[in-house]
Amino acid sequence: MSKIALFGASGAMGRSVAAALRAEGRAYRVVGRCEAALGAAFGHDPLAERVCWNPDDPASVRQAAQGVETLVYMVGVNYWQFALHPQLMHQTLEGAIAAGVQNVVLIGTIYPYGRLRTANPVREDHPRAPHTFKGRMRKAQEDLLLQAHAAGRIRATVLRLPDFYGPGVASSLLHSAIEAAAHGGVAQMLGPIDRPHEFVYVPDVGPVVLRLAGHPLAYGRTWHLAGSGATTQQALLQELERLAGRPLRRRIAGKTLLRLAGLFSPFMRELVEMHYLVTDPLILDDTALQRLIGPLAKTPYAQGLRESVAAARTP
Repeated sequence: MSKIALFGASGAMGRSVAAALRAEGRAYRVVGRCEAALGAAFGHDPLAERVCWNPDDPASVRQAAQGVETLVYMVGVNYWQFALHPQLMHQTLEGAIAAGVQNVVLIGTIYPYGRLRTANPVREDHPRAPHTFKGRMRKAQEDLLLQAHAAGRIRATVLRLPDFYGPGVASSLLHSAIEAAAHGGVAQMLGPIDRPHEFVYVPDVGPVVLRLAGHPLAYGRTWHLAGSGATTQQALLQELERLAGRPLRRRIAGKTLLRLAGLFSPFMRELVEMHYLVTDPLILDDTALQRLIGPLAKTPYAQGLRESVAAARTP
């Protein structure tokens, strides 16, 4: 029986954790709303038990969590539907507790911090004071989980990540530039691109999640997994141009252009309130995580971009 379940498994982080489980030869359960998506991502893996769920149906949630010891929560929503995050967490938590799940690991974001209030890089004790709607919804999601831990109902922890990128990761600030390096076209980026920023390489995340989930002292608090060092989107674009062997055409969207694009695109409209993360960067300090689980393998940006472009070129 699968002792670990990946809720929201079809996304980039789910595939990364699944790859780490496969590398260890461990059976696992993948849970998602769409059987076709689960089959496409995991149908080739005999270690993966595929389960469809309806998070609005308590019986469906309990069934998806039945027999599981550790639940890794990566359930995504459309960028314009962040109000669903606390609701989905509540429904999942209640079902997981009823099913006897012992541990929950939430893959979190920096949104609950709001604007930078200390010097970079920031530790886990940075205030959670979100000034955006998305940040408040993510904070509410975390609060539900950590309150359940404090009440002794389940063991819970949050692994907080910065922006990410990697092979096949479409929901990345770098995706368009990677596609442009691989196939031509225009690299569409969110500017300004000369400010400090960090990215975590998605394949690096899965092994960290498993090490954290299996550590008895991991629960009851939040941890940071930082990227591969502070860089800029400009520096990464230059590396992609080197890989492509040519200059890349680029279109840099600032806040004003985002507002205009938002008249026609709900996704672009929702990017406006998060634009501060580009102009006022927040860089993570993961010293505490390294003290807990040991050294962290981090793919250098040049290698990660090379692998991402190669994957984009593969039919």
